[in-house]
Amino acid sequence: MSDFAQYKQIDGSKYRRIFVVGDVHGCLQQLNRALSAQHFQKHEDLLVSVGDLIDRGEHSISCLSLIEQPWFASVRGNHEQMAIDALKGLNVPRWLKNGGDWFYKLDSAKESIARELIALADTLPHIIEIQSNNGLMVIAHADYPLNRYEYGQPVDANEVVWSRQRIADSNAGHVKPITGAESFFFGHTPVENLQQFANQYYIDTGVVFGGRLTLLQIQ
Repeated sequence: MSDFAQYKQIDGSKYRRIFVVGDVHGCLQQLNRALSAQHFQKHEDLLVSVGDLIDRGEHSISCLSLIEQPWFASVRGNHEQMAIDALKGLNVPRWLKNGGDWFYKLDSAKESIARELIALADTLPHIIEIQSNNGLMVIAHADYPLNRYEYGQPVDANEVVWSRQRIADSNAGHVKPITGAESFFFGHTPVENLQQFANQYYIDTGVVFGGRLTLLQIQ
């Protein structure tokens, strides 16, 4: 992983509606049901993921392949990063311990597909900024580790993908808004129900652990 987080901008005016979804973790059927319930239209709507498309659920390849779709965008989660690292020979046991065993059970044809998709995941940004009709929205996997947001400013990529410090501080009563954008959407830390602290929304509601999948319309 690079030292600094990579940013991407999306122009919300190109889409009728925009949704953000919590950690999917291979739970393709639950995602499809959630999109169907919203009458999601692939030719005019956009779905943005907070990352962790893979591991633990049954359909990691299918969920990761969503990053090839024009109606889908995603930031990089720590599970994508573990897969990227493992395929480079780095810290394989960490990925195995956290649900990456599915990859090593694939036949050669599916392994080839998975390798291509994980290589594509290595191009995912860490932070997505969306100019929506409800203001500036920022999506990252775990945290935006500064209290002032600015597109492109240097922030530690590892903290964006892994840190639980902000939500821990917020749960302890030390809530701090992040200036520079209207709202921030994070996954990574499973919560029973959507949690909001100031202008930060935590939307990993643990679908792969028997919870539910959170899908929010932000435009």
